[in-house]
This record gives sequence, structure tokens and C-alpha cells, in this order.
Amino acid sequence: MEEVHHYAVGVDIGTSAVRCVVASISGTNTPTIIGFSETPNTGMRKGVVSNLNGPAAAIDSALGEVERMSGYEVNSATISINGAHITSTKTDGMIAANSEITEVDLDRIYEVAAMGKVPANREILDTIPYNYRLDGQSGIKDPVGMIGTRLEVKANVISALAPNCQNIQKVADLAQVNIEKLVVAPVAAAKAILSERQLENGVAVVDFGASTTSIAIFEEGDLQFVSVIPVGSNNITNDLAMGLRTDPEIAELIKCKHASATPTELTKDITIKHEKSDLIFDRTLVGEIVDARLDELFDQIRKEFKKAGYDSKLPEGVIFTGGGSNLTNLIDYAKSKLELAVKLGKPSGFAGVGEQIEKSEFSTAVGLMLISTETSALDPRSSRRASGTIKKIFSRLKSR
Repeated sequence: MEEVHHYAVGVDIGTSAVRCVVASISGTNTPTIIGFSETPNTGMRKGVVSNLNGPAAAIDSALGEVERMSGYEVNSATISINGAHITSTKTDGMIAANSEITEVDLDRIYEVAAMGKVPANREILDTIPYNYRLDGQSGIKDPVGMIGTRLEVKANVISALAPNCQNIQKVADLAQVNIEKLVVAPVAAAKAILSERQLENGVAVVDFGASTTSIAIFEEGDLQFVSVIPVGSNNITNDLAMGLRTDPEIAELIKCKHASATPTELTKDITIKHEKSDLIFDRTLVGEIVDARLDELFDQIRKEFKKAGYDSKLPEGVIFTGGGSNLTNLIDYAKSKLELAVKLGKPSGFAGVGEQIEKSEFSTAVGLMLISTETSALDPRSSRRASGTIKKIFSRLKSR
């Protein structure tokens, strides 16, 4: 009998790029990465959709590429959401139950817990229950099937502005892909790069992206706090462009190849070849510009840690990921600024073509794919093979 394969897809809609990962899941529920893509993106501002056509075209292009690589027709995906509008709200609730606790009771108590604490113009992305209390018995992790009449919960509600969620839905509709679930970017990245021990002991993920820096803090296996700072590595590029009086393209090249988060012993000026001529820049000035922006950003990161109550209180430290974390010596800089252990996180250990995406910038897309695996096995549509792929690929090509 032929083994049935299911498929999981993650699509990370970043401000500067859309990244997509497709995996085949065997009977052992082990994902094998069979396709990935990275496509430049436009129409996003600080992680939020500002023009529907830009990200829709980027997603369409990214999906077309992974379909050609994997031979699988992408019908649905787990997709990222980002932006400073995302909030984390601690809450609690209580309901009267009819003897045996069911999933319906859990849905009811989540609604009660959010009522009055999450504004009507916000959409709840996830509710993380910390613990339940049933008829006075506390410390319950899963009350389903238990007998009782009074159920209480303490939880963390993650929400986003409804219009921003609706715009991502419109973008997905234009790109002909169904949204399985919207997941906050650093939470998805954590799925790909954190171990159970780190989640239990206390750890923070900082996703240093192009225009946002997203934070997710975990302890006792649960998500404790989420925040998004509207500053990213593009701000360093823009500062360099203005400070050095050069084009953003050249500033980006300087940042990626010559800039350092910590002082360097190199004293020679930076030389960039551009249009058959050499452009020379003062290395000391470059360092001063980068340091000024990083100093501002890390002050904000530390403020968020203080707000969450975890400043210098994370046994497993901080894991940096995202494209901006590739800045030279950023990890050493972060250790001194945050006064915590700091590591660089990237996905690893996946079969198939997984080695080709062992990069920090793919952490969120891989995490989204892993979250998608939790629903793909339950969705019969996800096992459809590539019978319609060629037709859909041509459809994507014609739409460009």
C-alpha cells in the first residue's frame, strides 16, 4: 500500500521579502523540506500591508517557485503577521460548566476571558492558557474530560488590529492561497529554533527584520509576552545613506559587507566599486552611524524586557534571528547591551533540501511550516498531488 503523504506550507510575509517553505510529511510526522523560495517584496510598511498588489505579487511569485521545485500544488498555508499593532494581554475568566468539561467549555471560557479586555477592533490570533482551576483545584493544564461545575482560567491573549488581519486575508486571496492560520512572526521563528528546555527555563526570541524587531518571551513552556518594535535593519541602511551621502543600495552593501556592531581594529577606509569607479568611505564614521542606531534599538528592546518583567531574568538568554541578525559582531554587542547570554538562531536538522535554508532569515518561514504540519494531516486537500500544478503555475505566470 502506497504511503500517504501530507504537505505543510509556511509563508513569511516580510517587509523586504516573502519566504516560503514546503515540506512533505510522512506517516512518522517528520517533515522533509521539498521546496523553498525567497522573493523581493513591496507594498509593506513596518510589517503592515500598505499596498495590496505588492505583497500579493510577491507571494504569487514565491508560491510559483516552490511549486516548480517541489511538484506540489499549494492550496493553503500558515502565514505570518507582524507590526507594532500586535499586543499580548494577560487575562482570566470563569464559567459554570455542566459536569464533564468539553472543548465547547474551553471555547466559552476563552471568550469570557477576552471580553472587555480585548477591544472590538482587534482580532484574537491565539489564546495561551497558563493553567485552569476546577472547583478549587488549581494547576490543571488540560481540564477536558474532568468533572466539575466551576471552571477558571488564567491566559495570555495575542491580538492584532482587525483591519490589518483583513488586509493580509485580501493579499492571500489575490495570491490564490487559503490561510490556515495567522501566526505572529517571532512565535513562528521560536517554533523552528528553540528547544523544549529553553522554552521551559525561560528564553526570548528577537527577530531582527528589515523594518521591525519582534520579541517573544517564553517560560514554563508557554508564551509569556509578545511585542513588535517598528525599527529594523533598514533603519541602519537609511542612516548610512544619509550620513555618508550615498545611495541606499550602496549603503546596504556597506552594511552587509563592511559594517560591524562592535569597534573594529581595521583603520583602512572602505572602498566600494560602483559603475567603474571607486567610492571611498570613512570606516570610523560608518561605525559611529551603526552604533548610534543600534544603541537606540537595544534601549527599546531592553525596555520591552522590563515591561514584561524579564530584564536580565532569562536563564536561557536571548536567541537572535532574522536577516538583520547577520550584522557582523551583533551577538557580542547584544551580550553587553542586554546583560544576558545571546546566541544566533537558525533552523537546522531537516531532511530534503533543508541544508539550503539553514539561515536566520528563514527561521520564521520554517516555523510556520512546522505549525502547518499540525493541521495539514487533518486536511484532506493537503494530500492532493501535482495534477493541477502545471495549470496553476501557468495561471501564476500569466498574472504577472
